[in-house]
Amino acid sequence: MPTESARQALSILRDGSQFQWYLITLFALVVYVYAVEVERKNWNLVLAGLAYWGMDWFNEIWNGLVFHLTNRAPVWGAPGQTAYLILIGLNIEICFMFAIAGITFAKMLPADKHLRLLGLPNRVVLAVAGSVFCVFVEVLLNAVGALTWDYPWWSAGAPWLIFLIGYLPFFAVSFWVHDIINTRRKLTVVGTIYAVNLLAVLVFGVGLNWL
Repeated sequence: MPTESARQALSILRDGSQFQWYLITLFALVVYVYAVEVERKNWNLVLAGLAYWGMDWFNEIWNGLVFHLTNRAPVWGAPGQTAYLILIGLNIEICFMFAIAGITFAKMLPADKHLRLLGLPNRVVLAVAGSVFCVFVEVLLNAVGALTWDYPWWSAGAPWLIFLIGYLPFFAVSFWVHDIINTRRKLTVVGTIYAVNLLAVLVFGVGLNWL
């Protein structure tokens, strides 16, 4: 049986009546952020941002599958107020935030990828720091009920998997894409991420209706 938080999320899942006009402003902000970097031909930032966003979609898809397969709860849920709940753990506000977050964090990368911070490669330090920061934000969101956790191994008391699975891969892949020298190879990596996500949505979402 689904948990109470899962039932709440299901009750508004892809419910168009939840629409709010502020979504248009958020969408315009996302477009503006990418347009600025495209205008400057900052392809490292654009593709790093898209890689980060694509990794989040990958996580959200398997999270939805966890709920379908367990019929109990997703690993994380977003049953709170939203203008549109896309997947059981992904609302439109979170989606737009992650679309920008990848560019924001990539902007913090030193130009010299060999520079060391605290005696360690700067990419490693910033990936760990960014992941810790995101876990901290999630703990706050969980505390106010905006983000729900129904499994003891994914909680404020055991944040290790949130760090290792929930965020560190986002930063690792995004920073890796940022530093790839060959633009074609960058596009191949990002394209592969989105191809996998699209295939999963088509198979598990459209075809099987598991999402």
